Amino acid sequence: MQLKKYPQENEWATLLERPHFDNTQLFATVKGILDDIRTRGDEAVKEYEEKFDHVKLNDLQVSEPEIKEAEETLDSELKEAILKAKDNIEKFHKAQDQELPCVETTKGVTCWQKAKPIEKVGLYIPGGTAPLFSTVLMLALPAQIAGCKEITLCTPPNKEGKVPPAVLFAAKVAGVKKIFKIGGVQAIGALAFGTQSVPKSYKVFGPGNQYVTAAKQLVSLRDVAIDMPAGPSEVEVIADESANPVYVASDLLSQAEHGVDSQVVLVTTSEDMAEKTMKEVERQCALLPRHEIAEKSLANSKIFVLRNMDEAIKLTNSYAPEHLIISANGYREIAEKINNAGSIFLGYLTPESAGDYASGTNHTLPTSGYAHAYSGVNLDSFRKKITYQEITPEGLQNIGHTIEIMAENEQLFAHKNAVTLRLKK
Repeated sequence: MQLKKYPQENEWATLLERPHFDNTQLFATVKGILDDIRTRGDEAVKEYEEKFDHVKLNDLQVSEPEIKEAEETLDSELKEAILKAKDNIEKFHKAQDQELPCVETTKGVTCWQKAKPIEKVGLYIPGGTAPLFSTVLMLALPAQIAGCKEITLCTPPNKEGKVPPAVLFAAKVAGVKKIFKIGGVQAIGALAFGTQSVPKSYKVFGPGNQYVTAAKQLVSLRDVAIDMPAGPSEVEVIADESANPVYVASDLLSQAEHGVDSQVVLVTTSEDMAEKTMKEVERQCALLPRHEIAEKSLANSKIFVLRNMDEAIKLTNSYAPEHLIISANGYREIAEKINNAGSIFLGYLTPESAGDYASGTNHTLPTSGYAHAYSGVNLDSFRKKITYQEITPEGLQNIGHTIEIMAENEQLFAHKNAVTLRLKK
Protein backbone atom coordinates (compact mmCIF):
# COMPACT_ATOMS: atom_id res chain seq x y z
CA MET A 1 0.00 0.00 0.00
CA GLN A 2 1.16 3.52 -0.74
CA LEU A 3 1.48 5.80 2.29
CA LYS A 4 0.53 9.45 1.79
CA LYS A 5 1.12 11.76 4.75
CA TYR A 6 -0.79 15.04 5.00
CA PRO A 7 -1.54 15.54 1.29
CA GLN A 8 -2.99 18.88 0.26
CA GLU A 9 -6.67 18.95 -0.64
CA ASN A 10 -5.92 19.81 -4.26
CA GLU A 11 -4.00 16.51 -4.50
CA TRP A 12 -6.84 14.31 -3.24
CA ALA A 13 -8.60 13.73 -6.57
CA THR A 14 -5.43 12.46 -8.22
CA LEU A 15 -4.36 10.35 -5.26
CA LEU A 16 -7.84 8.80 -4.93
CA GLU A 17 -8.04 7.79 -8.59
CA ARG A 18 -9.36 4.26 -8.93
CA PRO A 19 -7.91 1.56 -11.19
CA HIS A 20 -9.69 2.28 -14.45
CA PHE A 21 -10.50 0.12 -17.43
CA ASP A 22 -12.29 1.69 -20.38
CA ASN A 23 -15.17 -0.70 -21.13
CA THR A 24 -15.96 1.10 -24.37
CA GLN A 25 -13.06 -0.68 -26.06
CA LEU A 26 -14.99 -3.93 -25.50
CA PHE A 27 -18.22 -2.62 -26.99
CA ALA A 28 -17.62 -3.85 -30.56
CA THR A 29 -16.91 -7.42 -29.41
CA VAL A 30 -19.75 -7.44 -26.90
CA LYS A 31 -22.23 -5.94 -29.36
CA GLY A 32 -21.45 -8.67 -31.88
CA ILE A 33 -22.28 -11.37 -29.31
CA LEU A 34 -25.45 -9.56 -28.21
CA ASP A 35 -26.67 -9.10 -31.80
CA ASP A 36 -26.08 -12.79 -32.49
CA ILE A 37 -28.11 -13.80 -29.40
CA ARG A 38 -30.88 -11.39 -30.35
CA THR A 39 -31.09 -13.09 -33.77
CA ARG A 40 -30.47 -16.77 -33.02
CA GLY A 41 -31.47 -17.15 -29.37
CA ASP A 42 -30.69 -20.46 -27.65
CA GLU A 43 -28.54 -21.73 -30.50
CA ALA A 44 -26.17 -18.77 -30.18
CA VAL A 45 -26.16 -18.97 -26.37
CA LYS A 46 -25.10 -22.63 -26.48
CA GLU A 47 -22.31 -21.87 -28.93
CA TYR A 48 -20.95 -19.09 -26.71
CA GLU A 49 -21.22 -21.33 -23.65
CA GLU A 50 -19.02 -23.84 -25.45
CA LYS A 51 -16.60 -21.12 -26.55
CA PHE A 52 -16.28 -19.17 -23.27
CA ASP A 53 -17.29 -21.57 -20.48
CA HIS A 54 -15.91 -24.63 -22.31
CA VAL A 55 -19.04 -26.72 -21.84
CA LYS A 56 -21.38 -28.27 -24.39
CA LEU A 57 -24.96 -28.05 -23.14
CA ASN A 58 -28.07 -29.80 -24.42
CA ASP A 59 -30.37 -28.00 -21.99
CA LEU A 60 -29.71 -24.52 -20.66
CA GLN A 61 -32.12 -24.75 -17.73
CA VAL A 62 -31.12 -26.39 -14.45
CA SER A 63 -33.37 -29.39 -13.80
CA GLU A 64 -35.22 -30.28 -10.60
CA PRO A 65 -33.04 -33.39 -10.06
CA GLU A 66 -29.93 -31.18 -10.25
CA ILE A 67 -31.35 -28.85 -7.61
CA LYS A 68 -32.24 -31.81 -5.39
CA GLU A 69 -28.76 -33.30 -5.81
CA ALA A 70 -27.17 -29.98 -4.86
CA GLU A 71 -29.20 -29.77 -1.67
CA GLU A 72 -28.31 -33.35 -0.71
CA THR A 73 -24.58 -32.90 -1.29
CA LEU A 74 -24.20 -29.48 0.33
CA ASP A 75 -22.54 -29.36 3.75
CA SER A 76 -25.18 -29.06 6.50
CA GLU A 77 -23.29 -26.29 8.28
CA LEU A 78 -23.24 -24.19 5.12
CA LYS A 79 -26.96 -24.82 4.58
CA GLU A 80 -27.66 -23.63 8.11
CA ALA A 81 -25.56 -20.50 7.52
CA ILE A 82 -27.39 -19.72 4.27
CA LEU A 83 -30.76 -20.09 6.01
CA LYS A 84 -29.68 -17.78 8.86
CA ALA A 85 -28.48 -15.16 6.39
CA LYS A 86 -31.76 -15.53 4.47
CA ASP A 87 -33.75 -14.77 7.63
CA ASN A 88 -31.78 -11.59 8.36
CA ILE A 89 -31.87 -10.33 4.77
CA GLU A 90 -35.63 -10.97 4.64
CA LYS A 91 -36.24 -9.09 7.90
CA PHE A 92 -34.33 -6.02 6.77
CA HIS A 93 -35.89 -5.84 3.30
CA LYS A 94 -39.45 -6.54 4.51
CA ALA A 95 -39.09 -3.56 6.87
CA GLN A 96 -38.59 -1.34 3.80
CA ASP A 97 -42.14 -2.09 2.62
CA GLN A 98 -43.75 1.22 3.61
CA GLU A 99 -46.86 2.69 1.97
CA LEU A 100 -47.02 6.44 1.43
CA PRO A 101 -50.16 8.28 2.62
CA CYS A 102 -52.74 9.96 0.39
CA VAL A 103 -52.25 13.74 0.31
CA GLU A 104 -54.97 16.33 -0.31
CA THR A 105 -52.82 18.99 -2.00
CA THR A 106 -55.78 21.33 -2.48
CA LYS A 107 -59.33 20.95 -1.17
CA GLY A 108 -60.86 18.35 -3.50
CA VAL A 109 -57.54 17.33 -5.12
CA THR A 110 -56.10 14.08 -3.80
CA CYS A 111 -52.76 12.56 -4.86
CA TRP A 112 -51.13 9.31 -3.85
CA GLN A 113 -48.50 6.82 -4.92
CA LYS A 114 -48.34 3.04 -5.08
CA ALA A 115 -45.38 0.73 -5.49
CA LYS A 116 -45.88 -1.95 -8.14
CA PRO A 117 -43.46 -4.84 -8.65
CA ILE A 118 -41.39 -5.07 -11.80
CA GLU A 119 -43.04 -8.16 -13.23
CA LYS A 120 -39.99 -9.82 -14.82
CA VAL A 121 -36.47 -9.49 -13.42
CA GLY A 122 -33.23 -11.20 -14.40
CA LEU A 123 -30.47 -11.97 -11.92
CA TYR A 124 -26.87 -12.59 -12.98
CA ILE A 125 -24.66 -14.48 -10.52
CA PRO A 126 -20.98 -14.61 -11.54
CA GLY A 127 -18.89 -17.75 -11.33
CA GLY A 128 -15.17 -17.35 -11.85
CA THR A 129 -12.74 -17.71 -8.95
CA ALA A 130 -15.45 -17.47 -6.26
CA PRO A 131 -19.08 -18.40 -7.04
CA LEU A 132 -21.16 -15.80 -5.21
CA PHE A 133 -24.05 -17.75 -3.70
CA SER A 134 -24.54 -14.88 -1.22
CA THR A 135 -25.48 -12.64 -4.14
CA VAL A 136 -28.36 -15.01 -4.93
CA LEU A 137 -29.87 -14.15 -1.54
CA MET A 138 -29.16 -10.42 -1.92
CA LEU A 139 -31.02 -10.22 -5.23
CA ALA A 140 -33.66 -12.94 -5.14
CA LEU A 141 -35.04 -12.25 -1.65
CA PRO A 142 -35.94 -8.57 -2.22
CA ALA A 143 -37.34 -9.55 -5.64
CA GLN A 144 -39.65 -12.03 -3.91
CA ILE A 145 -40.65 -9.56 -1.20
CA ALA A 146 -41.34 -6.88 -3.83
CA GLY A 147 -43.73 -9.27 -5.57
CA CYS A 148 -41.89 -9.82 -8.88
CA LYS A 149 -43.87 -12.47 -10.76
CA GLU A 150 -41.04 -13.93 -12.81
CA ILE A 151 -37.49 -14.20 -11.46
CA THR A 152 -34.92 -15.67 -13.83
CA LEU A 153 -31.38 -16.48 -12.70
CA CYS A 154 -28.38 -17.05 -14.94
CA THR A 155 -25.00 -18.30 -13.74
CA PRO A 156 -22.06 -19.95 -15.54
CA PRO A 157 -21.65 -23.73 -15.21
CA ASN A 158 -18.36 -25.54 -14.76
CA LYS A 159 -16.81 -27.70 -17.49
CA GLU A 160 -19.02 -30.62 -16.42
CA GLY A 161 -22.11 -28.51 -16.96
CA LYS A 162 -22.81 -28.21 -13.22
CA VAL A 163 -23.73 -25.16 -11.15
CA PRO A 164 -22.14 -24.93 -7.66
CA PRO A 165 -24.47 -26.62 -5.10
CA ALA A 166 -24.44 -23.57 -2.80
CA VAL A 167 -25.76 -21.37 -5.64
CA LEU A 168 -28.60 -23.81 -6.34
CA PHE A 169 -29.48 -24.21 -2.66
CA ALA A 170 -29.51 -20.43 -2.12
CA ALA A 171 -31.73 -20.06 -5.19
CA LYS A 172 -34.12 -22.69 -3.87
CA VAL A 173 -34.49 -21.15 -0.40
CA ALA A 174 -34.94 -17.73 -2.02
CA GLY A 175 -37.78 -19.08 -4.17
CA VAL A 176 -36.16 -18.90 -7.62
CA LYS A 177 -37.79 -21.37 -10.04
CA LYS A 178 -36.00 -20.64 -13.30
CA ILE A 179 -32.23 -21.15 -13.24
CA PHE A 180 -30.10 -21.26 -16.38
CA LYS A 181 -26.53 -22.40 -16.99
CA ILE A 182 -25.41 -19.31 -18.84
CA GLY A 183 -22.51 -16.99 -18.05
CA GLY A 184 -20.97 -13.75 -19.25
CA VAL A 185 -22.21 -11.60 -22.10
CA GLN A 186 -24.46 -14.38 -23.36
CA ALA A 187 -26.35 -14.41 -20.04
CA ILE A 188 -26.98 -10.67 -20.19
CA GLY A 189 -28.13 -10.96 -23.80
CA ALA A 190 -30.48 -13.85 -23.00
CA LEU A 191 -32.03 -11.96 -20.07
CA ALA A 192 -32.33 -8.71 -22.03
CA PHE A 193 -33.81 -10.08 -25.27
CA GLY A 194 -35.30 -13.42 -24.24
CA THR A 195 -34.61 -16.64 -26.15
CA GLN A 196 -36.56 -19.81 -26.86
CA SER A 197 -35.69 -21.00 -23.31
CA VAL A 198 -34.94 -17.86 -21.32
CA PRO A 199 -37.75 -15.36 -20.59
CA LYS A 200 -37.13 -11.71 -21.39
CA SER A 201 -36.59 -9.56 -18.30
CA TYR A 202 -37.60 -5.95 -17.76
CA LYS A 203 -34.64 -5.24 -15.47
CA VAL A 204 -31.30 -7.03 -15.03
CA PHE A 205 -29.36 -7.17 -11.76
CA GLY A 206 -26.01 -8.50 -10.68
CA PRO A 207 -22.24 -7.96 -10.76
CA GLY A 208 -19.77 -9.30 -13.28
CA ASN A 209 -16.47 -8.79 -15.06
CA GLN A 210 -15.66 -6.06 -17.57
CA TYR A 211 -17.45 -7.89 -20.40
CA VAL A 212 -20.60 -8.33 -18.31
CA THR A 213 -20.49 -4.66 -17.33
CA ALA A 214 -20.11 -3.62 -20.98
CA ALA A 215 -23.01 -5.88 -21.95
CA LYS A 216 -25.25 -4.39 -19.26
CA GLN A 217 -24.38 -0.88 -20.42
CA LEU A 218 -25.23 -1.72 -24.03
CA VAL A 219 -28.55 -3.50 -23.40
CA SER A 220 -29.64 -0.68 -21.07
CA LEU A 221 -29.59 1.77 -23.99
CA ARG A 222 -32.90 0.46 -25.35
CA ASP A 223 -33.77 -3.09 -24.33
CA VAL A 224 -33.85 -3.40 -20.55
CA ALA A 225 -33.21 -1.48 -17.32
CA ILE A 226 -30.21 -2.39 -15.15
CA ASP A 227 -29.57 -2.07 -11.42
CA MET A 228 -26.60 0.32 -11.55
CA PRO A 229 -23.23 0.87 -13.19
CA ALA A 230 -20.74 -1.56 -11.69
CA GLY A 231 -17.01 -1.60 -11.22
CA PRO A 232 -14.35 -3.28 -9.10
CA SER A 233 -15.14 -3.66 -5.40
CA GLU A 234 -13.69 -1.23 -2.83
CA VAL A 235 -13.56 -0.38 0.86
CA GLU A 236 -12.44 2.63 2.87
CA VAL A 237 -11.63 2.49 6.57
CA ILE A 238 -11.61 5.63 8.73
CA ALA A 239 -9.50 4.90 11.82
CA ASP A 240 -8.08 6.96 14.67
CA GLU A 241 -5.65 6.00 17.43
CA SER A 242 -8.39 4.01 19.21
CA ALA A 243 -8.74 1.48 16.40
CA ASN A 244 -7.18 -1.97 16.41
CA PRO A 245 -4.66 -2.24 13.54
CA VAL A 246 -5.17 -6.02 13.39
CA TYR A 247 -8.89 -5.53 12.71
CA VAL A 248 -8.26 -2.66 10.30
CA ALA A 249 -5.77 -4.75 8.27
CA SER A 250 -8.23 -7.64 8.12
CA ASP A 251 -10.95 -5.31 6.81
CA LEU A 252 -8.68 -3.96 4.10
CA LEU A 253 -7.62 -7.45 3.04
CA SER A 254 -11.18 -8.80 3.01
CA GLN A 255 -11.86 -6.46 0.13
CA ALA A 256 -8.43 -6.71 -1.52
CA GLU A 257 -8.91 -10.45 -2.07
CA HIS A 258 -11.97 -9.84 -4.26
CA GLY A 259 -9.95 -9.11 -7.38
CA VAL A 260 -6.73 -7.64 -8.73
CA ASP A 261 -8.55 -4.43 -9.70
CA SER A 262 -10.15 -3.90 -6.26
CA GLN A 263 -9.03 -0.91 -4.22
CA VAL A 264 -8.75 -0.43 -0.47
CA VAL A 265 -8.13 2.86 1.33
CA LEU A 266 -7.22 3.65 4.93
CA VAL A 267 -7.80 7.20 6.14
CA THR A 268 -6.36 7.87 9.57
CA THR A 269 -5.44 10.75 11.85
CA SER A 270 -2.64 8.72 13.47
CA GLU A 271 0.80 8.08 11.95
CA ASP A 272 1.29 5.26 14.45
CA MET A 273 -1.94 3.60 13.27
CA ALA A 274 -0.81 3.90 9.64
CA GLU A 275 2.57 2.26 10.32
CA LYS A 276 1.12 -0.57 12.43
CA THR A 277 -1.61 -1.27 9.87
CA MET A 278 0.89 -1.46 7.00
CA LYS A 279 2.91 -4.08 8.88
CA GLU A 280 -0.20 -6.01 9.82
CA VAL A 281 -1.50 -5.99 6.23
CA GLU A 282 1.79 -7.47 5.06
CA ARG A 283 1.73 -10.16 7.78
CA GLN A 284 -1.90 -11.20 7.23
CA CYS A 285 -1.71 -11.06 3.44
CA ALA A 286 1.09 -13.64 3.33
CA LEU A 287 -1.20 -16.13 5.11
CA LEU A 288 -4.15 -15.82 2.71
CA PRO A 289 -4.91 -18.50 0.10
CA ARG A 290 -5.71 -15.66 -2.34
CA HIS A 291 -2.63 -13.63 -1.39
CA GLU A 292 -1.50 -13.17 -4.99
CA ILE A 293 -4.80 -11.48 -5.88
CA ALA A 294 -4.70 -9.37 -2.70
CA GLU A 295 -1.12 -8.27 -3.36
CA LYS A 296 -2.02 -6.95 -6.81
CA SER A 297 -5.02 -5.13 -5.35
CA LEU A 298 -2.85 -3.58 -2.62
CA ALA A 299 -0.60 -2.08 -5.28
CA ASN A 300 -3.61 0.11 -6.26
CA SER A 301 -4.36 0.99 -2.64
CA LYS A 302 -3.52 3.90 -0.36
CA ILE A 303 -3.08 4.92 3.27
CA PHE A 304 -3.74 8.59 4.01
CA VAL A 305 -2.58 10.29 7.19
CA LEU A 306 -4.61 13.46 7.64
CA ARG A 307 -4.48 16.30 10.16
CA ASN A 308 -7.89 15.80 11.74
CA MET A 309 -11.24 14.02 11.46
CA ASP A 310 -12.86 16.91 9.58
CA GLU A 311 -10.36 16.35 6.76
CA ALA A 312 -11.06 12.61 6.87
CA ILE A 313 -14.79 13.23 6.48
CA LYS A 314 -14.25 15.65 3.61
CA LEU A 315 -11.94 13.25 1.77
CA THR A 316 -14.43 10.41 2.28
CA ASN A 317 -17.31 12.38 0.82
CA SER A 318 -15.12 13.18 -2.16
CA TYR A 319 -14.14 9.52 -2.67
CA ALA A 320 -17.68 8.08 -2.14
CA PRO A 321 -16.61 4.52 -1.26
CA GLU A 322 -18.71 1.45 -1.91
CA HIS A 323 -18.09 0.24 1.67
CA LEU A 324 -17.07 2.51 4.53
CA ILE A 325 -15.92 1.23 7.92
CA ILE A 326 -15.62 3.80 10.74
CA SER A 327 -13.31 2.56 13.52
CA ALA A 328 -12.90 5.70 15.56
CA ASN A 329 -14.12 7.44 18.69
CA GLY A 330 -17.51 9.06 18.06
CA TYR A 331 -18.17 6.84 15.05
CA ARG A 332 -21.91 7.59 15.06
CA GLU A 333 -21.31 11.35 14.93
CA ILE A 334 -18.79 10.85 12.12
CA ALA A 335 -21.28 8.70 10.19
CA GLU A 336 -23.91 11.46 10.33
CA LYS A 337 -21.52 13.69 8.36
CA ILE A 338 -20.97 11.13 5.59
CA ASN A 339 -23.17 11.89 2.58
CA ASN A 340 -21.54 9.67 -0.04
CA ALA A 341 -21.09 5.93 0.62
CA GLY A 342 -22.78 2.73 -0.48
CA SER A 343 -22.96 1.12 2.96
CA ILE A 344 -21.48 2.21 6.32
CA PHE A 345 -20.17 -0.11 9.04
CA LEU A 346 -20.02 1.42 12.50
CA GLY A 347 -17.58 0.70 15.29
CA TYR A 348 -14.80 -1.71 16.06
CA LEU A 349 -16.80 -4.96 15.86
CA THR A 350 -18.62 -4.40 12.55
CA PRO A 351 -16.59 -5.81 9.65
CA GLU A 352 -17.59 -5.23 6.04
CA SER A 353 -17.93 -9.00 5.61
CA ALA A 354 -21.02 -8.89 7.89
CA GLY A 355 -22.86 -6.88 5.23
CA ASP A 356 -21.49 -9.12 2.49
CA TYR A 357 -23.17 -12.15 3.99
CA ALA A 358 -25.54 -12.14 6.89
CA SER A 359 -26.31 -8.94 8.83
CA GLY A 360 -29.31 -8.21 6.59
CA THR A 361 -28.29 -5.20 4.50
CA ASN A 362 -27.72 -5.63 0.78
CA HIS A 363 -24.21 -6.09 -0.60
CA THR A 364 -25.00 -5.01 -4.17
CA LEU A 365 -23.66 -1.46 -3.93
CA PRO A 366 -22.50 1.44 -6.12
CA THR A 367 -18.78 1.40 -6.90
CA SER A 368 -16.39 3.70 -8.78
CA GLY A 369 -17.71 6.84 -7.07
CA TYR A 370 -21.32 6.20 -8.13
CA ALA A 371 -22.28 6.43 -4.45
CA HIS A 372 -22.39 10.20 -5.07
CA ALA A 373 -25.74 9.60 -6.78
CA TYR A 374 -26.76 5.93 -6.59
CA SER A 375 -28.18 3.79 -3.78
CA GLY A 376 -27.37 0.15 -3.24
CA VAL A 377 -29.93 -2.48 -4.20
CA ASN A 378 -32.99 -2.36 -1.96
CA LEU A 379 -36.67 -3.26 -2.09
CA ASP A 380 -37.47 -0.25 -4.27
CA SER A 381 -34.95 -1.49 -6.85
CA PHE A 382 -37.48 -4.20 -7.74
CA ARG A 383 -40.45 -1.87 -7.92
CA LYS A 384 -41.61 1.11 -9.85
CA LYS A 385 -43.83 3.85 -8.41
CA ILE A 386 -47.11 4.86 -10.03
CA THR A 387 -48.75 8.14 -9.01
CA TYR A 388 -52.53 8.62 -8.87
CA GLN A 389 -54.76 11.66 -8.60
CA GLU A 390 -58.49 12.26 -8.29
CA ILE A 391 -60.25 15.62 -8.58
CA THR A 392 -63.77 16.39 -7.32
CA PRO A 393 -65.95 19.23 -8.69
CA GLU A 394 -64.78 21.40 -5.79
CA GLY A 395 -61.19 20.47 -6.51
CA LEU A 396 -61.49 21.45 -10.18
CA GLN A 397 -62.91 24.83 -9.18
CA ASN A 398 -59.98 25.33 -6.82
CA ILE A 399 -57.17 24.32 -9.16
CA GLY A 400 -58.63 24.75 -12.66
CA HIS A 401 -57.74 28.40 -13.26
CA THR A 402 -54.14 27.77 -12.14
CA ILE A 403 -53.81 25.05 -14.79
CA GLU A 404 -55.41 27.26 -17.49
CA ILE A 405 -53.01 30.14 -16.84
CA MET A 406 -49.93 27.90 -16.85
CA ALA A 407 -50.97 26.03 -20.01
CA GLU A 408 -51.77 29.24 -21.89
CA ASN A 409 -48.40 30.71 -21.03
CA GLU A 410 -46.67 27.60 -22.35
CA GLN A 411 -48.71 27.97 -25.57
CA LEU A 412 -50.35 24.58 -24.99
CA PHE A 413 -53.98 25.50 -25.64
CA ALA A 414 -55.28 21.92 -25.85
CA HIS A 415 -54.04 21.46 -22.30
CA LYS A 416 -55.95 24.57 -21.27
CA ASN A 417 -59.05 23.47 -23.14
CA ALA A 418 -59.16 20.11 -21.31
CA VAL A 419 -59.75 22.11 -18.12
CA THR A 420 -61.89 24.91 -19.56
CA LEU A 421 -64.47 22.49 -21.01
CA ARG A 422 -64.87 20.78 -17.65
CA LEU A 423 -65.19 24.09 -15.76
CA LYS A 424 -67.94 25.25 -18.16
CA LYS A 425 -69.79 21.98 -17.67
